[in-house]
Amino acid sequence: MMDRSAMRSSARHLQPYYSPNGSGFLRLDTNTNVLGPNPAARKALKNIEDLEFNQYPSTYSLPLRNALASFYGLSADNFVTGSGSDEILDVLFKTFVDRGNVVTVPYPSYSIYEYFSHLNGAIPVLVDLDDDFQLDVDPILESDASLIIVPCPNNPTGNAFRERDLLRIVMESDCPVVIDEAYGEFYGKSFIPLVKEYDNLIVTRTFSKAYAMAGLRVGYCIADPSVTEMMTSVRIPYSLNMLSEKAAIAALGDQEFIKQSAEMVKRNRPLLINGLEKLGFHCFPSESNFVLARSPIDHRKMVEGLRERNILIRDFGSHRRLENCIRFTVGTEAMIQRLLDACREVIE
Repeated sequence: MMDRSAMRSSARHLQPYYSPNGSGFLRLDTNTNVLGPNPAARKALKNIEDLEFNQYPSTYSLPLRNALASFYGLSADNFVTGSGSDEILDVLFKTFVDRGNVVTVPYPSYSIYEYFSHLNGAIPVLVDLDDDFQLDVDPILESDASLIIVPCPNNPTGNAFRERDLLRIVMESDCPVVIDEAYGEFYGKSFIPLVKEYDNLIVTRTFSKAYAMAGLRVGYCIADPSVTEMMTSVRIPYSLNMLSEKAAIAALGDQEFIKQSAEMVKRNRPLLINGLEKLGFHCFPSESNFVLARSPIDHRKMVEGLRERNILIRDFGSHRRLENCIRFTVGTEAMIQRLLDACREVIE
């Protein structure tokens, strides 16, 4: 049997990503859209008789990039697409980060940033958020980074960062600055219009969350054409398949579903927070479709107790700064009631 000495040195300590068996569970652990698959995408995928999938897809997803350009009022040259925004992040690292370079990210935030840093032999510099989970800008700017990544809203804390702090990082940095807006549709604000002003600004987005297409793996970024040309030179050709591209174009044309999804989250998030706080949880402010909360009992007991009741949530309770914290996706009213009832049973 081979051991990990066969792996490249920068990857030997890495472990597989969170991967539960979710069959038969109420999934409140991955922040996907609880309203079900995107209806426009589903309709588009029923009409594929004329799809020539014996041929390769568009090399760099030009049809989708044209649709995105029309939607945002930009040029197709402002976009790079990929198999989920995680592929976009992978391309960003391969484009801008050399072995030994510094990649600066806030902490706590999305763990995949640190993963890609290690995988590419870079040095991840984790800059702690303050007590309100807001950015500490000076250490970020002083980190001598080759790449800075900041999610807004932040995952797993759920809050949005101050716009003036984000703008200062973009304006005062010499390196590319990525604003990861995976949950941007729920927040309602975006840095996308500013890519015309700052050539070091890159905004990433996904069809996995509000667009309810996580299983089809479609993501993209918006940046100055000089940046996207470099990224396209690195991106694997044909990486976005025909079916996913067709579904994404259809979904982009149905903004009513996106509006309904965002409004549902805005309406139900207070219900979830109020219900959890009545049970003794401490909930943190959220501008996204999930809520981070500190459990009134041991986080492991809560997570396991909910699992036994066929509900999955995400456990962050063993992480520094997130001690005893767990994360809940905002569900429908019925889902929230089922969750709260189950939490009460576990606590009692």
